[in-house]
Amino acid sequence: MSAKEKVNRVKVKIHHDEYTIKGNAAPRHIERVAAFVDEKMRQIEMRNPHLPLSKVAVLSAVNITDELFRLREDYEALIKLLDEDKNN
Repeated sequence: MSAKEKVNRVKVKIHHDEYTIKGNAAPRHIERVAAFVDEKMRQIEMRNPHLPLSKVAVLSAVNITDELFRLREDYEALIKLLDEDKNN
């Protein structure tokens, strides 16, 4: 990050705890990311109410990463289709 980039500090709540997230992304983006993580953790906790927080966090990370990987695969497939269409 260069000295010219503005660093935003945003207070968010994730799974009952408050965090200050610092980054150059827009505050609304940071809030949306935190809300997404919070929602995933709440979903895992609702299905498995006796899991310790550390396991809720790890399972949430695994689920979010799975979603990311699937979206990347879809994106790559779309790019490939567009390239094929462009070349025909």
